[in-house]
Amino acid sequence: MSCKCGNTCAPAGTPASSCTEKDREKCGCAPAPKAALLTGKNFTATRNACKLCAPLGASLAFRGIEGCLPFLHGSQGCSTYIRRYMISHFREPMDIASSNFGEESVVFGGRGNLNEGLKHVIESYTPKVIGIATTCLAETIGDDVHMYVKDFIKNNTGKINLPVLLHASTPSYAGSHADGYQWAVRAIVDQLAVDGPNEKFIGVFPGMVSPADLRHLREIMNDFGMNFSIVPDYSDPLDGPVWGDYHKIPEGGTPVEEISKLGRASAVIELASTISDKQSAATLLDERFSTAVFRVGLPIGIRQSDAFFKVLEQITGHETPAKHEAERGRLIDAYVDGHKYTFGKKVAIYGEEDFVVGLTAFCSEIGLVPVLCASGGKSGKLKSCIQDAAPELDPETAILEGVDFAEIGEAVKTLEPALLIGNSKGFATSRATGVPLIRTGFPIHDRISGPRTLHLGYRGAQRLFDTIVDKLMELKQDSNDIGYTYI
Repeated sequence: MSCKCGNTCAPAGTPASSCTEKDREKCGCAPAPKAALLTGKNFTATRNACKLCAPLGASLAFRGIEGCLPFLHGSQGCSTYIRRYMISHFREPMDIASSNFGEESVVFGGRGNLNEGLKHVIESYTPKVIGIATTCLAETIGDDVHMYVKDFIKNNTGKINLPVLLHASTPSYAGSHADGYQWAVRAIVDQLAVDGPNEKFIGVFPGMVSPADLRHLREIMNDFGMNFSIVPDYSDPLDGPVWGDYHKIPEGGTPVEEISKLGRASAVIELASTISDKQSAATLLDERFSTAVFRVGLPIGIRQSDAFFKVLEQITGHETPAKHEAERGRLIDAYVDGHKYTFGKKVAIYGEEDFVVGLTAFCSEIGLVPVLCASGGKSGKLKSCIQDAAPELDPETAILEGVDFAEIGEAVKTLEPALLIGNSKGFATSRATGVPLIRTGFPIHDRISGPRTLHLGYRGAQRLFDTIVDKLMELKQDSNDIGYTYI
């Protein structure tokens, strides 16, 4: 039969996956099956990845240690690519050293390059810490960086002023930038935390969030009167004040002394949903020092933030401070005021897996309908974590792991959401489909607000809610000839 949309379909009731949802409503065809959204399932190459490389995440984690210079064991191109990404998001200088592999290094190994590079940056930068992350090339040829670093320390002790040398295995073929970040955080804790008498001290592993989020977490912890340390904390190094003189290594970050205390901490809080035990620094502390671990998802929205504040109440024995209760109350009032604009509007969410989980829970509680939840990550936990965080979500919602933006774009065309929510890498999809983009997470390259974008807590939810409702109101104005001066 011939559809009103112009497509030729089988007898009535047969799915017409090539039609849009509105077309199928007009012509009477049955909805396209959700399986049809898994475009590219037989396409083995990645087309515009919905993730970045693992050493990038590791470099960010290392930058969050006081006096630390990130150092990539591999080719110069890797550090240049990561520096470009970091600088365009944070709008701050970001030096990343490299062992500068050449053809000889690939054939004979990179020990010599690593030794020479370490000596050079120690002389040039005088860092307190050097954080060494491996690249795909170094991992592929099998360089034993652990042994190289151990030998470097042995051969140079007493000859030069050695900084603390940390190293993490971060091949991109094994994971995304979010994975690299977690691998590096675990390696930092593994190599620095030491045992001792228990202290009234709380460690916080915040995940890969914005400097604004880190500052807000510090504010919340201080309001509870806690003795704590955020590991890592790159809020000042990557969103600091203007300088009078250039700093080779920006001030700020978590001191090594505080990280070493994690082995004596009374508890640690890990803000993560999809993390595995092998990635988790908190799990390492539990296994090695029997540290009490509290794990909650990124506190985005009321429900997730309530869970976070409940943990803080449990640890401290104190009630949530009045100012945060007031922020929660104002947020609920805003939900009531704006619900008529958000209710029933479809959204597509993409990015790092933990962000997708948190954003999906938030969108569901404000009346939006997530029709696509997508990530380039491959934890295998995305669907179950989303279902736990947002139990009211339609079981038929497309939840896709390990996808690229070609696949996301095809799903967006089929599902026709009103908004995209994710990082700047989705701009091409937004432009091609005409679906507006709400920018969150990392990277945000085409706006200046990346480091100051607040996501966490009641205050972060308020900012996200206002941004989303304002965009929906703007779309209503722009799509009408009258324009609406009062909505």
